[in-house]
Amino acid sequence: MIRRFTLARLLLLLAACALTATAQAADDKLLAAAREQQPAVIESLREMVLIESGTTDPAGLAKMADYAEARLRALGAVTERIQQSNGKGEMVKGTFTGTGKRNFLLIAHLDTVYQPGILTEQPYRQDGNKLYGPGIADDKGGVAVILHSLAILQRAGWRDYGKLVVLFNPDEESGSPGSGETLAALGEAADVVLSYEPSPAKAVLKAEAVLLAAAGTATVTMEVKGRSSHAGAAPDQGRNALIELAYQLLQTQDVAKGIPGAQLNWTMVDAITTRNQIPARALAGADVRLTAPGAAEKLLPALRAKVAESKRVPDTETTIDMKIGRPPYAAGERGKALAEKARAIYAELNGRELAFIPGSGGGTDAGFAGRSGKPVVLESLGLAGWGYHAKDEYIEIDSIVPRLYLTTRLLMELGAGR
Repeated sequence: MIRRFTLARLLLLLAACALTATAQAADDKLLAAAREQQPAVIESLREMVLIESGTTDPAGLAKMADYAEARLRALGAVTERIQQSNGKGEMVKGTFTGTGKRNFLLIAHLDTVYQPGILTEQPYRQDGNKLYGPGIADDKGGVAVILHSLAILQRAGWRDYGKLVVLFNPDEESGSPGSGETLAALGEAADVVLSYEPSPAKAVLKAEAVLLAAAGTATVTMEVKGRSSHAGAAPDQGRNALIELAYQLLQTQDVAKGIPGAQLNWTMVDAITTRNQIPARALAGADVRLTAPGAAEKLLPALRAKVAESKRVPDTETTIDMKIGRPPYAAGERGKALAEKARAIYAELNGRELAFIPGSGGGTDAGFAGRSGKPVVLESLGLAGWGYHAKDEYIEIDSIVPRLYLTTRLLMELGAGR
């Protein structure tokens, strides 16, 4: 899920994006249809939240996949279950064939970060304008917006597209290791990709928003090899890999600060030993965020060079490796133009404001879907909410109608070539 933007930055960008779009009259039929769908959206959210689907819960994810596939079939999609490349669960793909020219890809994810049994601690509930539940914003709200927007368009008889593909994946919260290549291939086949991660709640941003950029991700592993010995009887005969690891972590902690577009934080350590043994091997893992082309290619040799400068424990060997995860997402000029179109559509709702979030340190599947550079991509079209990955996650009920209206109007405009 996309996250890691500060309140100060959000308020700054909101002020910077406060230019008011020239409002046209709303499409009364679409707006009425969106309002009629709101109770059904709330019911769908309740049904999905009651299906616990943590990213490491195969049984729960299978239930969510069954639910999503049945809903897509009811809308007339040709559905397919696609096995992930790592063999851990299935994606749900729905394909609609129309009479137009442009091809669309709509994406959201079925998994959450929560463990089985979370509903006993954090039950589904409503409190005023807020609906609470694990994963309700991230990303079951996005799934709901896709399903109910397509229901509105189906009833309106809209078929102004070539292929419209919906892809729900079950591993976004673990980095999409098994679905990333499928997302990339489907994105390359599309003209437009709409991604349905949530928008920040109005208590955070004061307006619904879309996201224009997000970091790519990678992991760095540092391994130190030393020599074991008895920690009590012969500690000096060992070569303490843990001590050397600690030294090298301090040596390398600021290396990324000298590389534009790179961020590194060491987050995991494992000495792989027992209390009374000098450790012969120690590992550390780092979370890496990448926002500039070539940053990863510069970061890895810089880390290796820093480690080679010196060591604390003689006769130890330190190696560093990197594994690239999600590509960065950048809307680019075409995506920004699409965001402006979305802002104009929002303004039809009595001047409702749509903010632009310039960037986030979190990762998003929009990075995979837009990797080829071919499609126009826009992110964060899901419901407004907050508390992602935390206690009392919620969505704002008054964001449902605007988000349904936005997706339906946007697809109709794009299908018409406007």
